[in-house]
Amino acid sequence: MRRTRNAKIVATLGPASSDKETVRQLFLAGVDVFRLNFSHGSHDDHRERFNVLRALEEETGRPIAILADLQGPKLRVGVFANGPVQLVEGAAFRLDLGTAPGTAERVSLPHPEIFAALVPGADLLLDDGKMRLVVERCGPDFAETRVAVGGRLSERKGVNVPGVVLPITALTAKDRRDLDLALEMGADWIALSFVQRPEDVAEARALIGDRAAIVSKLEKPSAIEQLDAIVELSDAIMVARGDLGVEMPAERVPAIQKRIVRSCRRFGKPVIVATQMLESMIDSPVPTRAEASDVATAIYDGADAVMLSAESASGKHPVEAVKMMDRILQEVESDPLYRQLIDASHASARAGGDVAEAVCCAMRRVVSLLHASTIVCYTGSGQTSLRAARERPESPILSLTPNVATARRLALAWGVHSVHTQDVSNAEEMTEVARQLARREGFARPGEFVVTIAGMPFGTPGTTNLLRIATA
Repeated sequence: MRRTRNAKIVATLGPASSDKETVRQLFLAGVDVFRLNFSHGSHDDHRERFNVLRALEEETGRPIAILADLQGPKLRVGVFANGPVQLVEGAAFRLDLGTAPGTAERVSLPHPEIFAALVPGADLLLDDGKMRLVVERCGPDFAETRVAVGGRLSERKGVNVPGVVLPITALTAKDRRDLDLALEMGADWIALSFVQRPEDVAEARALIGDRAAIVSKLEKPSAIEQLDAIVELSDAIMVARGDLGVEMPAERVPAIQKRIVRSCRRFGKPVIVATQMLESMIDSPVPTRAEASDVATAIYDGADAVMLSAESASGKHPVEAVKMMDRILQEVESDPLYRQLIDASHASARAGGDVAEAVCCAMRRVVSLLHASTIVCYTGSGQTSLRAARERPESPILSLTPNVATARRLALAWGVHSVHTQDVSNAEEMTEVARQLARREGFARPGEFVVTIAGMPFGTPGTTNLLRIATA
């Protein structure tokens, strides 16, 4: 089974989409990567969903990627004595480390790291930015604020501190427990929430090693300030527009999204655009025209993947949401303007770059001149296929690997159709297997050109140095 599009679909599993038949229908509708959101659900829930996905993989014979999304350091206020309170504009409101239930004048904020980073004049945003407090006086265990934008505040609502790098790790104690489970099960991708700096990625890498690939979720202004460094250290990036739109003005988010996508394309790292993509389909069987345009814009920009969150996890129409996203993606990619925009935004190979970069650059040109039906990449680590995807060639990429973990991870990459296959021992065998599988998988008909790239000696990571042209 092959997809007839280049961009990929990530879908979140949840209460509305956890039974075997619904998961199967989601896959058939177009899902390439399934997300397990560790902000919700028990370990037993996630283990059960994981097992369903691996059984589906066995049934369909197609590699399926599983992304474990860690909650991260979500900061929240405490509880209130008598239910929600009304914050009145201009009124004083205190936040502190006290354990007593809150009132209309104060509430617990059990996060000393916030107080350590605050200065007078700093803003505190509550409940996804619905309310705003301005710090007037603060210390290591309190902050006295003035309500700038009021509203109804209930217990355990989130707190954002825009423009401040908090002295906290991206991995909480809960995240570490969840990470242990995800790695034990065999998750292909681990998503880190609220990444602030490159050191957060390095810390996770030290724990994860090569057992899974890392997706850094960019939702803090401080991460945008060090964008290229974080992209370079990560295996993939998620544009997490929800908290990003809380921490900075909403009008800045579209430009930042484009900036992130450009950086990822330059480094050859897969990038996922996420949050509120088809949100109205949580309740409605059809999206708004603005949502359809939003999804299309991400694809025109060259994003590797778009993601469904509540739409597939808890919405009323999970399968319909995936089908709609699939149709939008196919419609965009059939538009001649799409190819023009992809080519215009392509990052040219650097003079003095390495051999692998030169080979993939040549591959892109050869495919265009010969109108080759497909590109076959032999890869152990996945790097050859990712380098090919970076070029955004006109023809689909058939990625052949003896490593099943690599085959699964590549399900996220633009234009890559991954197949787990036996290793080859020489260039002649490689060419013959490439021809056979290109025909078998529906990528080439007899007589059509097949362009093959690989590294020699076989099995040596990072040695992409061979380009061959054959006919199917």
